[in-house]
Amino acid sequence: MLTIIKKQFLSKYSCCFDSNQRLLFHSKLILNNTIAISSREHFYDRNQNRASNTQRYYQNNHRRSIQVKPMILKDDFIPQPSYDNLLNVEKPLPYDKTIKRNDLLRIINDFYRHDEVKQLATDQGLDLQIFKNVYVSFRKYCMQTTVLPDDFNLILNDIVFGSSNVTAIFPYFFRHAQQMFPHLKCVEDLKKISDLRNPTNWYPDARNIKRKIIFHAGPTNSGKTYHALQRFMNSESGVYCGPLKLLASEVFRKTNAAGTKCDLVTGEERRFADSEGKPANHVACTVEMTNLNTIYDVAVIDEIQMIRDPQRGWAWTRALLGLQAKEIHLCGEISTGKLLEELMVTTEDNFEIREYQRLTKLLYLDQAIETFDNVRSGDCIVCFNKNDIFHVTRELEKRGHDVAVIYGSLPPGTKLLQAQRFNDPNDECKILVATDAIGMGLNLSIKRVIFYSLAKSQMNEEGNKERSNVTTSQALQIAGRAGRFASAFPDGEVTTFRRDDLSRLNEIITQQSKPIERAGLHPTAEQIEMFAYYLPKQSLSSLIDIFLTLSQLDKNFYFMCHVEDMKYLADIIEHIPLVLRVRYTFSCAPINKKMSFVCAMFLKYAQQFSRNEPTTLEWLLKETNCSFQIPNTVTDLAHYEEIFDCFDLYLWLSSRFSQMFPDRESVHRIQKELDQIIHCGVQNIVKLVQQTNHSELKDDTVVKRTKVSAIC
Repeated sequence: MLTIIKKQFLSKYSCCFDSNQRLLFHSKLILNNTIAISSREHFYDRNQNRASNTQRYYQNNHRRSIQVKPMILKDDFIPQPSYDNLLNVEKPLPYDKTIKRNDLLRIINDFYRHDEVKQLATDQGLDLQIFKNVYVSFRKYCMQTTVLPDDFNLILNDIVFGSSNVTAIFPYFFRHAQQMFPHLKCVEDLKKISDLRNPTNWYPDARNIKRKIIFHAGPTNSGKTYHALQRFMNSESGVYCGPLKLLASEVFRKTNAAGTKCDLVTGEERRFADSEGKPANHVACTVEMTNLNTIYDVAVIDEIQMIRDPQRGWAWTRALLGLQAKEIHLCGEISTGKLLEELMVTTEDNFEIREYQRLTKLLYLDQAIETFDNVRSGDCIVCFNKNDIFHVTRELEKRGHDVAVIYGSLPPGTKLLQAQRFNDPNDECKILVATDAIGMGLNLSIKRVIFYSLAKSQMNEEGNKERSNVTTSQALQIAGRAGRFASAFPDGEVTTFRRDDLSRLNEIITQQSKPIERAGLHPTAEQIEMFAYYLPKQSLSSLIDIFLTLSQLDKNFYFMCHVEDMKYLADIIEHIPLVLRVRYTFSCAPINKKMSFVCAMFLKYAQQFSRNEPTTLEWLLKETNCSFQIPNTVTDLAHYEEIFDCFDLYLWLSSRFSQMFPDRESVHRIQKELDQIIHCGVQNIVKLVQQTNHSELKDDTVVKRTKVSAIC
C-alpha cells in the first residue's frame, strides 16, 4: 500500500491539501503515472515559505529523478502536451475548482512582473530580451492550448485559490525557455567559455617574459614615434604594429632605407626585404596581423589610444597583452596613460612614461576665413563628407586653384600620389581638400588647417551612427597636422571656415581630453567553435549573440567591441555550406557593408569556395566587369573604388586561403593599374562632378518628357 506524505507533495507540486477529496485525487493521479514516492519523517506546513519551496524544487531538479514529461516545442514554439492524463482548462477538476482564462492570464502577467521571478531568470542566464521573448511564447502557449499537463494545471489551481505563489510556475517556464533557447541547457559551461574577466591569462608565453613597457606620450609632431622607431631599427629583431597600411608601408620603406632589412605584412599582402623571400628579423605590419608566436627584442605599437576604438580596439589589446617582446614601445595620446599603467599591473610588467612636447609652434587664429577668396598656398580644408569635398573643390577651382583631394575610401596609392602633389614645391597644386583621413598615415606640409565644419557622423557607445561635433582628441589630432618639423612650414595655424564655428572650436580644443578608461575585447574563433560544439544547430550570428549575452568582462578595464558588421556578413553567407572556421574567417573580412557591390562579390567569393572552385583572375574580371577606362562621372569613380575594394578583398582572402584564391600576384598588379585610373579621376574631380550633374539633369528632363507624353 502506497504511503502518501504531505512533504513529498509539497516538494513535488508546491501545493497543499485542504480536504480528503483532494488527497484522494492526488493518490489516484500518482498511481496512474507510476511515480514512486518515498515516505518521510517530517512534513512542512502548507503555508510555510512557498517561494523557498519552489526555488528548492528547481535547484534539486538535476539531483532527483522526477518523471515529469517535458513540453515539446515545434518551430513556432507552441508546445504540444504529451501526457495521457490531461485536464481541460475549462473542465472542472474532481475537487470542483475551475481555471478561468481570465485567471490564467492574470497569473501569467503577475508571474512576468514578479521581482523574484526576474532574479531567478537572471540567475539561469536569461537576459531581459530573452526573458521577454520566452514570456510572450509561454503566454501564447498557455492561452491557446486547450489542455495543460496535470501537474501544471494543479499548480495553477493552487495559485488561483491562494495556496501557492506564482513563482511555482518557474520550472515550467524555464523548461519552455530551454526549448526555445537550447544554450540554457548548458549555460554554465558556456559561461566558462565566455568568461573574459582576465584576458591577461590568455597569453601564458608573454607572461613568462619580464617585459619592459615604455609609453611615449605626446601630441602630433612631438617626435614620440621617431624615438620609438629608432629603438626598433637598431634592435636585433623587432615588430612595428600600426593602424593603417599606409603607416606600415612607410615604416617598411624607412627601415629598409636605413639599412635594416624589414618585411611588410598587412591583411592583403606580404613583401619581403630579401629578394629570395627569406624572412627578415624586422617586420612592419598592421596591428591585426601582429604575430604573437614570435619572440622579438623590440616591439612598437603605434596610436595606442585606438585601444578604445569601438570596432578595432580588440587588436591593440591583443597586441599589448600578447606580444612576446623584451621591450615594448607604445606611442599615443597622454589620455591613455592611466589605463595602460593599470593594465600593466595585471600583467606584472615594468611600466615607464616618457612625455613629449610639440617640436614646433601651433597657433589657433582668432578669425575665420569666411570666403574661399581668402584661401592661400599651404592651406588644407578639412571636410567630413564627400559632398562637402566636391563643393569646396569646385569653388576653389573656379578661382584658379589646383587642388589635391584625399578622402577615406580612396586607395592607398591614390592618397600617396595626391599627398606627393601637394608636398612637391615644384607642383602647381598648393591647396589640399581632405577628410579626417589626414589625421594619421600621411606626411603633409600644411601651413594652415581650416575646419570647413565641425559636425561629423560617428559611432556612439551603442554602435549607432550619429552626427555630432568632433571630440577634443579628434580636433587636436587633425589640427596638429598644421606645421611639421623640418618641412616647408614648420609652424602651423588653425582656424575655421565659418565664423560661428570659431568659438566652438576653441571650446573643443581647450577642454581636457577624457581619459581612456577601457580597452576593447572580441570573441575569438576558438571561443565560437567551443560554443558551436554545445550548440551545433545555431548559426554563426546566433552563436555570437549568445556569446555576447553570456560573456563576463571586468568592466573596470574592458568593453566588448561592436560585432554588427561581422554578424551582417555572417548572415549574408548563412545559407552557404561552409565549415565554421571558414565561415568565421569570411565574416571577419574588412568590408564596408554600405558598399552593396562589394557585399555582392563577397557572397560570390563564398559560393565559389563552397563549390571548391578556385577563384581566378579571369573569373574576377568577368564578375567585376571592369573596363579600366578613365571615369566620366563621380558615379563611375565611386564604382571603381568599390571594384578596388573587391580586389582588396580577394587579396585578403588569398592570404588566408591561397589555394582557393591562387592569382594573388596578378590581381595585385591589376589593382595597381586601377589605382592609377582612380588617381586620374580624382585629379579631374570637378569635371566629374559637373558631368554627373549634367547627366542627372538630362535624365530628369527625359523622365519629365516621358511623363508629359504619357499624359497626352
